[in-house]
Amino acid sequence: MIYDVAIVGGGPVGLAASIAARMAGLTVLIIEQRSGPIDKACGEGLMPGAIPLLAELGVSPEGSPLRGITYRQGDAAVTHRFAAAPGRGVRRTVLHAALSARAAELGVERVTAKVTELHQGPLDVEVRTADDRWFSARYLFGCDGLHSTIARLAGLALPTPAKSRRYGVRQHFAVAPWTDTVEVYYGENAEFYVTPVSAGVTGIAMLSRRAVDFDTALAGLPDLAARLAGATPASERRGAGPLRQRTSGRTTGRVLLVGDASGYVDAITGEGLRLGFAQAREAVRCVASDAPGNYERAWRRTTRDFRVLTGGLVMLALSPVRRGIVPSAVRLPKLFGFVVERLAR
Repeated sequence: MIYDVAIVGGGPVGLAASIAARMAGLTVLIIEQRSGPIDKACGEGLMPGAIPLLAELGVSPEGSPLRGITYRQGDAAVTHRFAAAPGRGVRRTVLHAALSARAAELGVERVTAKVTELHQGPLDVEVRTADDRWFSARYLFGCDGLHSTIARLAGLALPTPAKSRRYGVRQHFAVAPWTDTVEVYYGENAEFYVTPVSAGVTGIAMLSRRAVDFDTALAGLPDLAARLAGATPASERRGAGPLRQRTSGRTTGRVLLVGDASGYVDAITGEGLRLGFAQAREAVRCVASDAPGNYERAWRRTTRDFRVLTGGLVMLALSPVRRGIVPSAVRLPKLFGFVVERLAR
């Protein structure tokens, strides 16, 4: 059978793409090497703009309302509350389960396998899996994350410069949320992101250079460390990175890269899933009209604010002026609010 769309990667973005494709009347196959709910080291905050994108797909996962962003550094703090609807803190496994159930409801087919080869023809794309099966589709979406096999096989992956490599570590704690915002604590060498995900669980994610130890960096933030003192871990500690990923393009022939696989700046602004869902919608629109070449322009438009604003924040976070980020946000709350709103929409 030749599917309309084969999607490599069954995480939230791959599932969102599969749902959108089925809603557009396309036949869909997901190829994912892992089975069951897929967990990942991430901040788990859905920005306000992600909620209506999920609603379009018929998905509304349970979670905790997120009403803004707070930056903290020592005694300095600044909060911007979202001007419109709130975002939502959602445990990654809960989000995956909700998307997976919707995809199954719409008849998305799945196989558990690892893709090892890719071949393009004039009318279709073929992929081979490690267990020597072949699958064909008119179009192929690479939704397989930061270290995308499809980006590499399609010749679109570029190396990550060593100077811009940052990594993430995430763990949950059985602590009732004390805030309805995403709190970002700026330490000496790392940022900690606090995200409420349920009534009794709070997610803590650290972004830093690889050499930074989670516990040591946390101890350097007395206020946050006190909040977590004696708390029971509610998940295993997970890592991810390097976060900075580059691609030479987002499409080649009938192959389209969607989500983190298409290139990623950093998790510093927490809008990766919103971007992934928006890219999935655009990719489906392009292939449904048999115009895959339009996806590159749509991708650039969708990711423009993220690439510019997040890139600037990462540059500052890696520079000697890092310690001035929060004091500057405190002195310029309107500018801080403008940046938050641009990235949250």
